[in-house]
Amino acid sequence: MRLNRVLLATTLVVVALVVQVSVLARLHLPGAVPDLLLLTVLGLAMVYGHTSGALVGFGAGLLADLAPPADHAAGRYALVLSVIGYAAGLIKPETGRLKSATAPMLVVVASALGSTLLYAGVGALVGDTTARHVGLGGLLFSAALYDLLLAPFVVPAVMFLARRADNDPLAEASSASKAADISSGWLSSGTGLRIGGQRGSGLKMKAAKRSAARTGRIKGVKRL
Repeated sequence: MRLNRVLLATTLVVVALVVQVSVLARLHLPGAVPDLLLLTVLGLAMVYGHTSGALVGFGAGLLADLAPPADHAAGRYALVLSVIGYAAGLIKPETGRLKSATAPMLVVVASALGSTLLYAGVGALVGDTTARHVGLGGLLFSAALYDLLLAPFVVPAVMFLARRADNDPLAEASSASKAADISSGWLSSGTGLRIGGQRGSGLKMKAAKRSAARTGRIKGVKRL
C-alpha cells in the first residue's frame, strides 16, 4: 500500500474504533452493536481493492482485538475483517466509482451477516458459546439493521476521502508543471541555438523543408 493510503486508513480506523468503543457500545441497544469499524473497512476496500481491503481489515480487526474492553481471543476479529475486506474489494470497478448505491448497500447487509456468522463460527471453534446464549437470529437481524442505517452516513464519506487521497491534486499539479518545464526545455533546445538571426532562420527553414519531405513520404506510404 502507498503511504497516503496507509496514513488515511490508519486515521479512519482509529477514529472509528474510538467512536465505536466510547459511544456506540454505550448506547445499550438491543442485540448487536453498530459496527462502525466494519463500515470503515468496507468503504476503503471498495476503493482500494481486495488486496488492500484485506490488509486494512486485518489491521483494523487486530486493533479491535487488542483495544480494551476486548473480551475475546486476539486475532479473532482480525480474521473476520480481513475476509470481509477482501470480499468487499472484489466489487471495486475499474474507475473506482460505483454507479449506484444498490451494490454498496447489498455489500453492507452481506458483510454484517457474514461478519456475525464468521465471528460466531470462529468463537465456537475456540470454545466461545456466547452467541448461542444471546441468540444468533437476533444478532444477525440487529447487526444488519444497525449497519444498514449507519452505512449511508459512513461509507460514502470514507469512499470520498479514499478517492481524494488517491487522486492527490497537489501531486498531479506538480507533476504537470514538471512535465511542462521538461517539454519546453526540450523544444527550446532544438530550435536553433541562437547563433544569429539569419543563421537561425536559415536552420529553421531547412528543418521545415526536411519535415515536409518526411511528411510527404509518410503519407505516400500510408496511401499505398
